[in-house]
Amino acid sequence: MKILIVDDEEMIREVLRKYVEFEGNEAVEAVDGMEAVALCKTQDFDAVLMDVMMPRLDGFSAVKEIKKTKDVPVIMLSARGEEYDKLFAFELGVDDYVTKPFSPKEVMARINAVTKRHAAKQSGGNEIVKFEGLEIDQAGRNVYVDGEKINLTPKEYELLFYLVRNKGIALTREKLLYDVWGFDFYGDDRTVDTHIKMLRGNLKDYRKFIVTLRGLGYKFEA
Repeated sequence: MKILIVDDEEMIREVLRKYVEFEGNEAVEAVDGMEAVALCKTQDFDAVLMDVMMPRLDGFSAVKEIKKTKDVPVIMLSARGEEYDKLFAFELGVDDYVTKPFSPKEVMARINAVTKRHAAKQSGGNEIVKFEGLEIDQAGRNVYVDGEKINLTPKEYELLFYLVRNKGIALTREKLLYDVWGFDFYGDDRTVDTHIKMLRGNLKDYRKFIVTLRGLGYKFEA
């Protein structure tokens, strides 16, 4: 794998590089968000480790720019562990969020997890499915309600696609958090519930397909 490490602290970049290369991967370094965006325009990466607080261009802004042209897994590295920061990151399409100080071994485990999920999503998301007036094109990341294209946030897309791929299966909030968000949200179910609420609102009449399982979670039933 080819991993881009973005952090303005040289010591952190050096430690992460050693672990990335120790596992047989290639590491490329960037000192800030501007350099990271420039590198992503000319090179392809299997994953990006992105610090949040950096000079010139912060991590959130860098991710927003990178995601415009590249569908690459991103793990945020931040000293800020507030729920608001995590939710904002996931709205941008970030795959995981690690709070400093962190264990390099844990970061490598998370890299392996997000790249596997990304590969599975890429290989299994080419089907176009239709449920009454709801049409879902996973490869093109397009969703239509009665012929009208609707715009969802990156996480709403992923949540809907995951529910559809597991149609008829009862999914706990914890499983949704792990498989869609890819991180341990310390048992806070509000993240899933909030996104389900927003997703249902966008699906209009076809919100009926997302069934609430009281005390457990949700399932897609059509």
